[in-house]
Amino acid sequence: MTTRLILDEHYSAAIARALRELSHDVVAAVASDELRGASDPELYRHATQTGRRIVTENIKDFRPLLLAATAAGTTAAPVLLVPPRRFPRGRGDRNAAIVAAFDAWLRRPDVDPRPKEDWLT
Repeated sequence: MTTRLILDEHYSAAIARALRELSHDVVAAVASDELRGASDPELYRHATQTGRRIVTENIKDFRPLLLAATAAGTTAAPVLLVPPRRFPRGRGDRNAAIVAAFDAWLRRPDVDPRPKEDWLT
């Protein structure tokens, strides 16, 4: 099984494109007419329906969506939570650092069975 990601809106389409060039199945919400500007619950529903893990810095909104779905016993899209300080905006080549970190996470031998709530540290 291959972990499929969807990047929340604060990640550029260039990041998703660079990860696809590394053979990962990654889409960016900002690159999709359907998802650009979608609410967090809409993006979460889409990720659940398409079997993708959401990558986001928006911990305060997506973590509760995951916890609510899990508590309700419904299918829950997994999330990869990225602390906002991990990749400060406006710092050097932020995209290259993000691509490298996501690529390393995706290449982990235990990536598929990772918990539904995982953290990029």
